[in-house]
Amino acid sequence: MFATPLGDDGALLRPLEPWRSEEFLANIERGRESIGRFIGLADAVTDSASAQAFLRSYAEKAATDTGRIYGIWLDDVLVGGVLFRTMDVPQGTAEAGCWLEPAATGKGLVTRAARTIIDWAIEERGIHRIEWRVSSGNAASIAVAERLGMRREGVLREIYLHHGRRNDVEIWSVLAPEWRAARA
Repeated sequence: MFATPLGDDGALLRPLEPWRSEEFLANIERGRESIGRFIGLADAVTDSASAQAFLRSYAEKAATDTGRIYGIWLDDVLVGGVLFRTMDVPQGTAEAGCWLEPAATGKGLVTRAARTIIDWAIEERGIHRIEWRVSSGNAASIAVAERLGMRREGVLREIYLHHGRRNDVEIWSVLAPEWRAARA
């Protein structure tokens, strides 16, 4: 299967398929506390069966053109990933997201990987609007949105219940013409 280099540090981006569920589970285990701080991924992936089911759900999304998931490997170890949680190709919209274990932070991996999948979505799939929804407390993810040239559109107040607490969610986005202009 293909792998896309993310720079000269050996980082690779490739599809995260169900047969890689044990690697995926190990990645989540290494970063469970950090990953689970703002998103439900760590709650959804708790054992081999749930890791397999999660990746299978994205294989089904890929087959129906409604989502994608990609892993980020560094030194042959899965350290995180990026995804299109939703894709509506007829409407030209998609919601991107990410996760990363603590040992891999601060290297620009998520930003580089997100640029790669956003380029693909806009240029290959004709997506017009990419959204990035992020808990207002997640400064690292907000910084990624800023580095990607996204604009903060607003806040959905207390919309997301996570670990018994209501969280605000910021909506950031970039439109295809803005993306192309920034990349030129």
